[in-house]
Amino acid sequence: MTNHDRAHRPDAPTKPTLSREHIAAVALALVDEIGQGKFSMRKLGAELGFDPMAAYRYFTDQEALFDGVAETLFTELDVESLPWQGNWRELTEQYAHRLRDTLLAHPHAVTIFATRPLRSAAAINTGNRMLELLTGAGFTPGTALQILRCVREFTVGHALTLAVHQLGGAGRSRKPSPDSPEYNLLAKAADAAGDHFGLGLTAMLDGFARLD
Repeated sequence: MTNHDRAHRPDAPTKPTLSREHIAAVALALVDEIGQGKFSMRKLGAELGFDPMAAYRYFTDQEALFDGVAETLFTELDVESLPWQGNWRELTEQYAHRLRDTLLAHPHAVTIFATRPLRSAAAINTGNRMLELLTGAGFTPGTALQILRCVREFTVGHALTLAVHQLGGAGRSRKPSPDSPEYNLLAKAADAAGDHFGLGLTAMLDGFARLD
């Protein structure tokens, strides 16, 4: 091969540089595709194009990797674009809706997010900023943290319920159809109820507003 040929040869594709963020993002995509139950470090290595052991240079074990997956989900919230200049209620409401929507975009990963603490600098900074807004509105630090925990637990729990539904739970429902003799008031109400997330969140925030 001449120097001229080498100069004009298309570059061979290169592997992406490994990093904690890249590995966690690929792991999340893999969980999205196959589910947490079928996930393995071997399959992750194949997706990365590296030896599976390479991930252990960034995460001590699979549980630590799932911590990273939860952090990746939190990054997707794009918290910087929340209405930080508004009041505490507007911010908390938009945060809850964004958290729910983000989790429902990754139904296989909701359990991962729900079962581990968020220790990333971004998550800690967001928590502090939300507490500052709430305490500035007159809540004590303890009450402000209780409010944030209530909202998070309600939101994650709601997302978990809907994720189960998305992943096949609806097919296991024994709710009778409208043309069935067993179609009772409970079944009729279930068909008419629709999504109750907004109702529940509004009721919570109305109650919290009476505490300040």
